[in-house]
Amino acid sequence: MSKIPQIKEYEGYPVVTAEKMKYLDLKASTEYGVPQIALMENAGKGISLEILRIIKEELSLETGNSGIIVCAGRGNNGGDGLVTARYLKQAGARVEIFIIPPREGAYGELVNENLQKAKENGIRIETVSRENVEGLLEIFSKADVLIDALLGAGSIGKPSGPVKRVIQLMNKSAKPIAAVDIPSGLSPDTGHHSGVFIMAKWTFTLGFPKSGLMASHALKNVGKLKIIDIGYPAQLVEEAKQQ
Repeated sequence: MSKIPQIKEYEGYPVVTAEKMKYLDLKASTEYGVPQIALMENAGKGISLEILRIIKEELSLETGNSGIIVCAGRGNNGGDGLVTARYLKQAGARVEIFIIPPREGAYGELVNENLQKAKENGIRIETVSRENVEGLLEIFSKADVLIDALLGAGSIGKPSGPVKRVIQLMNKSAKPIAAVDIPSGLSPDTGHHSGVFIMAKWTFTLGFPKSGLMASHALKNVGKLKIIDIGYPAQLVEEAKQQ
């Protein structure tokens, strides 16, 4: 069994496992009254500001001339990506969303709400299917930045189906990839992968750094790591440090 890296702190934040992150997320809403939808909104806004900075400072592009593609999963990581897309669109960037279809015919409440908001903001949204997936490589190759919002810290197992193929095509495009929370396909706890994973240039991890992102063998796939403040109460952050 792969070991969890023993680094306890990163940039003043406690390093957490996926299980600990789930606990803190739940506690933020149940004990501190911070709605999950607010955490998702803060995540997307924070990531969008980082992407806008990258466009200007690292890619030397004007926002209005930048093309960004968000690849969104069916879960809350995808929801974070949808919010990110909305803020980027509002800032003037050219944004497209390719989203993985839901398993049971409908997305969860948070994803569905932000999908509707993205549509209201005039963002082109296309559902990934067997018929269109192979054509994504050409589309990805014309973008300036790809955003990986496919799988988050709560995902288990090897990516499969359309998610697997989208990951492969994102990497094949050779375009710079920004990962939301963790690069899809990497274990949030150990940083290991099962052969299908995103090779990110930047990773914007949400709330607290995940232990797998600290692993030396994962660094080349994580790229530049930045913690995004998503609005956890200061008391919760302090509590996480003590545990």
